[in-house]
Amino acid sequence: MENYNQTSTYFTLLGLFPSSRIGLFLFILIVLIFLMALFGNLSMFLVIFLDTHLQKPMYFLLSQLSLVDLTYISNIVPKMACDFLFGNKSISFIACGIQSFFFLTLAGAEGLLLASMAYDRYVAICFPLHYPIKISRRVCVLMIIGSWLLGSINSCAHTIYALHIPYCRSKAINHFFCDVPAMLTLACMDTWVYEYTVFVSTTIFLLLPFTCIVFSYGRVLLAVYRMHSAEGKKKAYSTCSTHLTVVTFYSAPFAYTYLRPKSLRSPTEDKVLAVFYTILTPTLNPVIYSMRNKEVMGALRRAIQRICSVRM
Repeated sequence: MENYNQTSTYFTLLGLFPSSRIGLFLFILIVLIFLMALFGNLSMFLVIFLDTHLQKPMYFLLSQLSLVDLTYISNIVPKMACDFLFGNKSISFIACGIQSFFFLTLAGAEGLLLASMAYDRYVAICFPLHYPIKISRRVCVLMIIGSWLLGSINSCAHTIYALHIPYCRSKAINHFFCDVPAMLTLACMDTWVYEYTVFVSTTIFLLLPFTCIVFSYGRVLLAVYRMHSAEGKKKAYSTCSTHLTVVTFYSAPFAYTYLRPKSLRSPTEDKVLAVFYTILTPTLNPVIYSMRNKEVMGALRRAIQRICSVRM
């Protein structure tokens, strides 16, 4: 049997779009969504970074989420777009490993950051007097560093494994990016051990953060229920329900994809589900978490006014 990680230096990504008018329409739609995500996340990151009114733990976490989403979608869509436009779907073995590493790092960091943001809101609403101590700048920095560090360690382990197993089947990966489980379908060895580690990693970086998020927002809603202000209740319910919807929109397809046994997985279904957590969620996050926030929108207006005054 042929061993591709020794005799071949590249894979072929089969892509997402069919070669038809429908494929062209979907391609244009994905590019527009990518540009929206790029503009939204870059704007949020720069506004939060530059505006002195937003130098608070909650906004530091928001800025990191924007940075993750900005890098997340930029790691996948440009390569996918080039493959579709120029028809060259090959990717080098090393480049495939790099793309996989960044994807897994950012996916792990995003789950932990979302949990950190939910915890921040939980402390702010349920323990407002203790908030400066429990969510100090130091604690915020530790949560951010921990999210990136744990995500990269987990990613490194999975990527090293993927780059050191023998590939002896067709080198065509039936996906639009280098997803390790999709790569392992080409392996000529039993990968049940790796499938078990995928289950463990998904539990740690997705299910546990999701459980913490649901618990945090549940406690927030319980605390809000005891409030006397009807307007405050309405606002809190709207915020929590919207945040939970986006988190579920990200977590459910991810969990469904990675927790299923290999025998039950379908390449077409995996690609469709991947669109949700790699392309659509990074577009929704700046809208849900930032642009509905009055302080962020105020900072954005101030930035636009400064730019306009300089040009005049």
